[in-house]
Amino acid sequence: MRCRDFAISFGVAGSANHKIPQSQNPTIPSQLFGYFWAKKIINKAMSTFTLAVHGGAGTILKEDMTPELEKAYLDGLRTALDAGFAILAKGGSSIDAVKASVIMLEDNLLFNAGRGSVFTKKGIHEMDAAIMDGETLNAGAVAAVSNIRNPVALAAAIMQNSDHVFLSGDGASDFAIKQGMRLEPDEYFFSQFRYDQWKLIRDSDNFALDHSTDRVEALMKDKKFGTVGAVACDQKGNIAAATSTGGMTNKKYGRIGDSPIIGSGTYANNKTCAISATGHGEMFIRAVAAYDVSALMEYRKCSLQQAMDEVVNKKLVDIQGEGGMIGVDARGNFALIFNSAGMYRGVRSSDGTDEIAIYK
Repeated sequence: MRCRDFAISFGVAGSANHKIPQSQNPTIPSQLFGYFWAKKIINKAMSTFTLAVHGGAGTILKEDMTPELEKAYLDGLRTALDAGFAILAKGGSSIDAVKASVIMLEDNLLFNAGRGSVFTKKGIHEMDAAIMDGETLNAGAVAAVSNIRNPVALAAAIMQNSDHVFLSGDGASDFAIKQGMRLEPDEYFFSQFRYDQWKLIRDSDNFALDHSTDRVEALMKDKKFGTVGAVACDQKGNIAAATSTGGMTNKKYGRIGDSPIIGSGTYANNKTCAISATGHGEMFIRAVAAYDVSALMEYRKCSLQQAMDEVVNKKLVDIQGEGGMIGVDARGNFALIFNSAGMYRGVRSSDGTDEIAIYK
């Protein structure tokens, strides 16, 4: 069944399958009552505000997780939800909410972004990030930057304070300095686990998606695709997405994955959805994964859930793309879908939803 057929079979406002109540107020003509009723339903839906976050996906099994580590991950996700949702609850924008949530994850050593970024082939940290505003389609992205405490904040500055969308390397660092971005020394980004992980493969041409190789398993059983992200729908019905990553352990040649690429790892459009992805970046780039969800919603009339399921569990699987994504639409609906064993994830909504999870 096509998505459009699915939607019609379940009925939409004004369709033959969804009876609109007749006016009980003689001052409102019956032919107009359906309009007011439908508008009331839409406005009610638009008032639902929602935030979802992720901290990476991959081979994440409960039997491989210590209770202490599991609690630390859950606490990290909860802190990110708290930061962003507080902004939404006060009537703040979705852009500010996703930025705040991702900053919390970037500041947490457990996640491969910002402070917790992995080492490159040269033994340094190169970070990528992107952010997009679904109301205006404005976007900002940054790649291959070092010593920037919060790359997502730099991506937001590029979106808001420049004529460009995507900056990289030294030029992005120059812009960061002019914008007064907070810088940190190399020591700030050092963690013993990341360093030990890198030492295992630094003399080879191998690379690792965070904790995704067998050789790293002896150090830490948790194996995941290291990316963080957030999506949000605010009280005005505007949506936004943000994604940040430290990339691959031992990456070389200035490799850039899907996270900062608008349409692949990050996308937002009020007409459809806001998406933040996590997984094997090359596959998500080839699939144009984030935008493909939007296209399915816009042109095939799929729901958010249907579109994300199509991309994650069919299109990506067909090209051996492992990972997942989180998404929201402008009515506050959300979906968190992955084809791997687990995904660090959380969602909170004004409808009372409040969930944090790791495993399938």
